[in-house]
Amino acid sequence: MEAIETRQETNVEATSVKGWGVDADPENDPAYPMKERKPGLDHAGYSWERPEQQFIGMEVLRSNERPNVSSTFGTSVPPSGLSGVLRRAAFNYSEDSYGHWLPLMLADRVQMVEGVIDDISRGHVPNVFGEMGWKADWKYNRKALVTKVAIGTAIGVGLWALLARRRSSNDH
Repeated sequence: MEAIETRQETNVEATSVKGWGVDADPENDPAYPMKERKPGLDHAGYSWERPEQQFIGMEVLRSNERPNVSSTFGTSVPPSGLSGVLRRAAFNYSEDSYGHWLPLMLADRVQMVEGVIDDISRGHVPNVFGEMGWKADWKYNRKALVTKVAIGTAIGVGLWALLARRRSSNDH
């Protein structure tokens, strides 16, 4: 009974929101399913031909759950380096498993570091603060930026102190 009362209280609050329930009338809702208006036409108008397959001129990672590669796909950054190894390993797992998504997220972070190393090796010093959006954070979300910097500084000082203590204990 308590859950029902909570739900009713929430609905009372929701009804006070301007525009709440504007799409409640199916006769006034353009997104209302056509099959409800015209029975028997569930898929009428949904026939289409598969687009021509995009040329595959490089390694394209594909899901092990589908037999074909999608008709179009990105080719701007083929998998390479350690991030490529992680991505190839991730595509050995089903898309619904952590073994697929966690390595892909890690590969994104690794690829970011690889990009910074590549920039430095070419003589270009990246604008890390600008690329991480710190200028916008300073303007619009100053408290969060200060918190991030404080936490990063605390972690950095802690690691430095830990390494300094280990060096001094090794010297004795």
